[in-house]
Order: sequence, then C-alpha cells, then structure tokens
Amino acid sequence: MTASAAGPGPEKFAGCLIGQSLGDALGFVVEGQPPDACRAYVEVVVKGGRAARGQRGPFAFGQYSDDSQLARELLQSYVACGGFEAADYAGRVAAIFTEGRIVGRGRSTEAAALRLAAGVPWTEAGTPPPAAGNGSAMRAGPIGLIFHDDPERLIAAAHDQGRLTHADARCSAGAVAIAGAVALALDEAPINTAAFLGTLSGWAGAIEPSLAAYLEELAGWVALPPAEAVKKIAGAGHEPGFGEPWPGISPFVVPSVLWSLYAFLRTPDDYWQAVCTAIAVGGDVDTTAAMTGAIAGARRGLAAIPADLAARLNDQGTWGTEALTALARRTWEIKTGG
Repeated sequence: MTASAAGPGPEKFAGCLIGQSLGDALGFVVEGQPPDACRAYVEVVVKGGRAARGQRGPFAFGQYSDDSQLARELLQSYVACGGFEAADYAGRVAAIFTEGRIVGRGRSTEAAALRLAAGVPWTEAGTPPPAAGNGSAMRAGPIGLIFHDDPERLIAAAHDQGRLTHADARCSAGAVAIAGAVALALDEAPINTAAFLGTLSGWAGAIEPSLAAYLEELAGWVALPPAEAVKKIAGAGHEPGFGEPWPGISPFVVPSVLWSLYAFLRTPDDYWQAVCTAIAVGGDVDTTAAMTGAIAGARRGLAAIPADLAARLNDQGTWGTEALTALARRTWEIKTGG
C-alpha cells in the first residue's frame, strides 16, 4: 500500500483536524482515569448521547487539549510559511507555552518549549532519552495531510517536528507512524491491515527499529477483542518488570501509538466507534482518541463526524469548528495550489 495519489479533497483535511479535536475533547473529560471508569463513560455518556454535558474542571465539553492545539499550530505554521518550516513551528510551540495558552501540558514538551523560548536551536532543544512520551506523535497527523504523496518528505518532516521537543528516536518513529497512518487512510480503497501496518513499519523503521517491529506484530493483535489486545499493547516497549503507574494505556509513545492504530483498524470506516474504542481502555485517552480521531477523520472526511458535538469544539472560547475547518481548507489550497 502506498500513500494516496488521487488527491484528497478539503473535506478530508477538515475531517482529520476536526476528527482529532473531537476525539481529544471526548477523551479529555476522563484523561488518566482507569479502564472501568472510561468504559462506563463511553457506554453510558458518549454512546448514550450525553457527551455534550461533560465537564473537566473549569472546562465545559468541547475544550480540546495540547494534542490538538499543537496540531493546529503546525497547520498555522504551514499556512503562514507556505510550506513546512521546522524553525517557524518551533517558535509557535515556544509561544503557546510561554504565553500560557496551552491546556494539559506534557512535561517533556514544556521543558523543550522553554528551552526553545530561551534561544536553544530547535535541532538541540528536544528532551533527551529516556523520556519517550507521545508528545511528538500526538500532533503529527497534519504531516500526513501535507506529505501524503511523498513518503520520504513525510518521514523527514514527522521526524523534524517531533525532535524539536523529543530527542528519543522512538518518539520520532511514533510521529512517523501517526502521520503515515493519516496519509494511508486518505486512500478510499478497502484497508488491508497487514499491508497498512507493513508500510508503516517500513516508514517508522527508517527512524527506529523497535517500534517498527511492534507495528508488524500489531497486525496479529487487531483481530483480538479490546480486552485481550490491551494485554499485548499496554506493556509494549517496556523493560521487564517496569512498574507503570498509569491505568490503561500510558503516555509512553509505543503503547499509545499502537493502541491508537488498533482502535482505528478495528473499525476503519466508523469514526465514532474507533474513537470510542480508543477511550474505553482508560489511561491517556485524550491523546489516543486524538490520534485515532485524526486517522479516522482523514479516512471518512468531515461528514462522518457528529456535527452536533463538533459544533461545541473550542480552545478557551476561540478556534472553534468554523475556524478549524477554514484552516484545514486553506492548508488544502496551499497543498494543491487550489
């Protein structure tokens, strides 16, 4: 399988960004909660038509977190520069932190953002290993839109946008996997799971081999029900005996990327079910649902996303669905010369 050469329309660009933001907003309400609580939230609240009543702290339902804020900033950078410029994006990452606009900050990303703000070059600012969170993967979906027709540039750009906050190669490989999944999902042909993951493994393997190996193994796990699959995925990439304090899926890049792909591939043509699968397992579910939502939204387009819930999206009262959709459309216009 290769990235789509047919040229996706603006509705798929918008589907990716709105799909990510809505998945993020749905997961944000229960981020960090255990599997039982998240499963009940999905079955009773989300599937029960009560998601719009959700609340987290001062935020009513619709607020999305740093996952989607930083994906949006990446697209804003692309539009402003007329192309992907890592240095410009790095400046935007620094600004959203130092100006106090970020919601739900990750520690490694914040530390790198402060280094960027202090003048450290973007090529040197990334938090070094062993820090290997999902902060670079969670915002990588737009790279798949921008370079869906050029795998080599997709790999390079996903790596660059990732390493400005995370220096561990596993983080960049995770970013390649998510960006690559968006690119492949744009193709409307039926998805062959083994071929899909084989392509992603090859692309991620250009950066780091261990995640690539897990992507190959995931092809066999997708057939497992969630309760069985999570036993395989939650500990993926950890050293034996590692004590993980997070319930469900942790923010560690390997399991969170694998679970996001699992949730999508279980029901690749059903945005809503894919996002529900991402959340119901518990843990870092704003991020897993954001990554799954970006891929599923790119696959099915804006029309497949519940309009009533999408209409509530906002970032502290700004950047709602209309503005996000306009940004996605402008990205498409620049990409296609439209």
